[in-house]
Amino acid sequence: MPYIMAIDQGTTATTVIVVDENLRIRGMASTELPQVYPAPNHVEHRPDDIWQTVLDAIGAAIAKTRIDTRDIVALGVTNQRETTVLWERQNGHAIHNAIVWQCRRTASMCRRLKEDGLEPMVAQKTGLLCDPYFSATKIRWLLDATNQQRNAENGNLAFGTIDSYLLWQLTGGRVHATDPSNASRTLLMNLETLAWDDDLLALFNIPRAILPVIHDNATCLGYTHRVPGLPDGIPIAGLAGDQQAALFGQSCFEIGSAKCTFGTGAFLLLNTGQHIVRSQHGLIATCAWKIGSTPTYALEGSTFVAGALIQWLCDGLGIIQSSSDVEALARSVEDTHGVLLIPALTGLGAPHWMPEAKGALLGLTRSTTRAHIARAALMGICQQNTDLLEAMTKDLGSAISILKADGGASINNLLMQMQADLLNCTLQRPESLQTTALGAAMLAAIGIGLYPNTDSISKIWRKSAEFSPQKDDAWRQSHRFAWQRALNACTSADCP
Repeated sequence: MPYIMAIDQGTTATTVIVVDENLRIRGMASTELPQVYPAPNHVEHRPDDIWQTVLDAIGAAIAKTRIDTRDIVALGVTNQRETTVLWERQNGHAIHNAIVWQCRRTASMCRRLKEDGLEPMVAQKTGLLCDPYFSATKIRWLLDATNQQRNAENGNLAFGTIDSYLLWQLTGGRVHATDPSNASRTLLMNLETLAWDDDLLALFNIPRAILPVIHDNATCLGYTHRVPGLPDGIPIAGLAGDQQAALFGQSCFEIGSAKCTFGTGAFLLLNTGQHIVRSQHGLIATCAWKIGSTPTYALEGSTFVAGALIQWLCDGLGIIQSSSDVEALARSVEDTHGVLLIPALTGLGAPHWMPEAKGALLGLTRSTTRAHIARAALMGICQQNTDLLEAMTKDLGSAISILKADGGASINNLLMQMQADLLNCTLQRPESLQTTALGAAMLAAIGIGLYPNTDSISKIWRKSAEFSPQKDDAWRQSHRFAWQRALNACTSADCP
């Protein structure tokens, strides 16, 4: 039986799945990725750690599945986006730790770009905003901090988001490439041409010599070479950033179909087909995927903290023993008792784009318990996502009736019901929550011709649960008003 392996290299862990020819998951393994916090608002990963978690997860997945690795006919890769690595071409040695998408160290650089009036040009070309979330200012910081501009200009260095770094490692340094979904997150690719843009390269003073080649998402990019645990010659045929891969894995192939991933952050994407929707309400346009000659675009809103907030309740506050405890604790009270939690632990993403914003816990009284705080945390995640969907509705001029949910935190039924109530929208959860990895496997299946197109795999998606709104408009309006008032207070100029 032929199998496809998919690598999902995420922010906090690497997951590897093995699927059969019917794209059913036959085995899975995950390995945690250590986080590095060298300074406040600085987030890094050690590139060697990233690669080791991939190798460990591959080995564990093969052991669990008990397959003959010679039966693996294709490999797909999906990855945490925007996270930036620079390495030496000669030996593959990274010149610095990877700068993670959550890192805010280039906030002042982005602020200067805005003050100089350059953001409209950047937005027009890329669909993005000047924010430290994206890769270009991270590259600039790395070149300056390591004094490697000359090496970059001479072509001795290679830049990559994690997809490119893994592709380099998987092929033994033979392939330096990326795809439009990841390239569209760098602030360096023109969203209309799907090519690196000379004006943007000049703006950030980034040499073209360090950039990977941009290939389609479902095509043979290269072959495995000297990867421990895998035979040489497996085609790497699917590549996509994690959120675009999740959109693909959720079978959101129709214009107007949307998904929200409840992961470390929360990411809401809506398929806009071949039309680039240029947001007027703080969202971003991105390339979802390109298969053959046809690109598919998406409108995206992302928050930096979702599941990470629950982890903070555990690691930071110690009010729960593990993330899985939060639902029972939050269910033990009927409401938040007036407590509000603004989850701006690493700034505010869309639609606010305030990288220097701080989180806040408001409305505490003598009767506040840890259960109220836990429920307020879940509501804070839902409120951020509601900000995103309201902005998306304004851009589109129409509401979304169904939203597909995935990601680790989507297993929380209370969170899903609260989100449906606040959005006034039905949420559907799929049978498999590994939609990101599954999307990479689907792309690889198309890339090797196992499936001819998206139509041939569209019926694979199946829902396991559905959450319909159970609250009235008065409840929604009351909670939205309280959220907006708290948000305005926490992001005002007078707030420390």
